[in-house]
Amino acid sequence: MKLQPDRLEGVNVIARHTAGVVWVNQDPWRQGVVVPWRGQAEAWATETPLAALTEAHFESLLRFKPEIVIFGSGARLHFVPAALHRALFAQRVGIETMDTAAACRTYNVLATEGRSVVAALMLP
Repeated sequence: MKLQPDRLEGVNVIARHTAGVVWVNQDPWRQGVVVPWRGQAEAWATETPLAALTEAHFESLLRFKPEIVIFGSGARLHFVPAALHRALFAQRVGIETMDTAAACRTYNVLATEGRSVVAALMLP
């Protein structure tokens, strides 16, 4: 039996992650990163500590036109104030918060299902 990974052509995948690095496709990221299901991954909130995130950080994710945003809050689960998600809620975009490792796994599942998902990942 031949086993092949489920992968949609043109869809980004988080190939692996460690405590301080996330590999999107074959590219390592050592800072906060946004991973859209299609298109280029890019730096996100790179010098911003979790407590300093603003509504503008989350509003910037709307340009990817996601149906859901997976927010990886770092090594541990940390919730940010719901007011920061106001722009997402106004556009009926769902958001889930989890630690970054769980966010990477969840993103991959949703992306391979063909969902329009964006991962916004904070790295320690």
